[in-house]
Amino acid sequence: MIRSLQRVVRSLGVLLVVVGLTFAIFYVAPIDPALRMCGKPCSPEDLEAARGFMGFDQPWWVQLGTFLAAIFTGRTFGSADVVVECAAPCLGYSFQLHQSVTELLADRFPVSLSIALGAVALQAVLGIAAGALAARRQGGILDRVVTGVSVIAASAPAFVVGLLAVVVFALRLGILPSGGYQPFSEGPLEWARHLVLPWATLAFLNGAIYARLVRSSMIEQLGLDYVRTARATGLSERRIDGYALRNLALPLTTLIALDIGALLGGTVITERIFGQPGLGALLLDATATADLPVIVGTTLVGSLLIVLANLSADLARPLLDRRLAVGRRSSRRPSTPALPDQNPQENLS
Repeated sequence: MIRSLQRVVRSLGVLLVVVGLTFAIFYVAPIDPALRMCGKPCSPEDLEAARGFMGFDQPWWVQLGTFLAAIFTGRTFGSADVVVECAAPCLGYSFQLHQSVTELLADRFPVSLSIALGAVALQAVLGIAAGALAARRQGGILDRVVTGVSVIAASAPAFVVGLLAVVVFALRLGILPSGGYQPFSEGPLEWARHLVLPWATLAFLNGAIYARLVRSSMIEQLGLDYVRTARATGLSERRIDGYALRNLALPLTTLIALDIGALLGGTVITERIFGQPGLGALLLDATATADLPVIVGTTLVGSLLIVLANLSADLARPLLDRRLAVGRRSSRRPSTPALPDQNPQENLS
């Protein structure tokens, strides 16, 4: 319990550091979002009034404190004449889009969630299966094919793979839509059809990591003593593979959790190629228009998702491997001193 609380505290510390660095980078940069709000012509008085209305007239550390407080209490922009309310949890307000950052993220998050869950499931299944088959046929044709495809996938740019998928499956064959997003509530089949190409692209790029990890770890596991003992007792190869893969649960769980957290934060290139209005596309548009509140809010949410995924993987490690929990309990248990013999005369005899 204490270790879990320590991990939570460390995760919160990391998140605060990320937020502070984000403010320091973007709000100290020579970018003034108030210029877009002020319009043209913009006098110095109007520009200063716009900065005060948006809350950019304070030092960045003051803005950071106000931002953190607004997450729990909400925030009000403007003056007595014109007021913009941002209800808690307030992650800022986009004056360019005339919408709170929290609402923008809530609208885009289902898209990134759909992409992340489908892509991680597909890349994990395909990558683990390919790596296990390659390990079983080490040095054979299948092993060479899996290794070669993994190297190509790991080094291929995402935009090249995505554009090739659009050209082949959408433009040439016409069996899948080239882009766009269909909500799940409006039809599960169309929802899946619009996400097949993003899923396949990300699974091809990231599945190579799973394949190489499983292949190398499986080869190592199959050479251990317990495998030779299992074969000597007549255990089937399928069950041996199951035991070997079970020993890979810890690294695979950590990798899957980190991938989910990273993809939930938005896949900028993939979402742009396939026209998916997710968090990555929102961040890219905000960067192009210097919409700092959206940039900060999206960065914060993406960092939060990665931290939560990493924390979940750490907390799940003792559940996946009981030896870790037993080792921690035994390390906390005080050693029992040896008791003296009750009858020393018997020892002398």
